[in-house]
Formats: sequence, structure tokens, C-alpha cells
Amino acid sequence: MPAVAASCPWQSWRTAFTSRSTLQKIEAGDTNVGIGIYAAVLQALGLLDGLAQVADISNDSVGQALARADLPKRIHLKRSPGSSRDG
Repeated sequence: MPAVAASCPWQSWRTAFTSRSTLQKIEAGDTNVGIGIYAAVLQALGLLDGLAQVADISNDSVGQALARADLPKRIHLKRSPGSSRDG
């Protein structure tokens, strides 16, 4: 995969509102770079739609399985005194 700074013209990384050193951190996988900077770079490169696909829960089968496993099997509501089941 080509480096972001090398593959995008000077104006593109400028449009991302970031510096070359921050782009180098992104290329190196520095975890201290904020998600907003990643979004700005993706926007400058015309790739921002890809971020929405990554964040879409429908694309995360493992996350969905974990969420389903965490759901309670039954919910018991406490009834107030004097209320009947017949309504």
C-alpha cells in the first residue's frame, strides 16, 4: 500500500487540515492519532464512505453475536400492589 503522504498531492493533505508529520503517524499506525484526523484524511482522499461501512453494526457479525448473548432471556416486571393480571 503506498504511503498517504507520497500518494496524495500537497493540496490533498492540506485539505485534511493536518501536517505531514501527522500523516506519517497515521501511516505508521500510531494509536495516538484521533479518529477525527483519520476522518479528515479519508475525506480529503474521497474515502470517507468507507468509514461509515466500518462503523455499521450490520457489518459486524461478531459484535452482533456478543450483543445477543448479553441480552436477558426473560424480563420480569414488578407489579405495583393492588394491580391485577387481568388489567
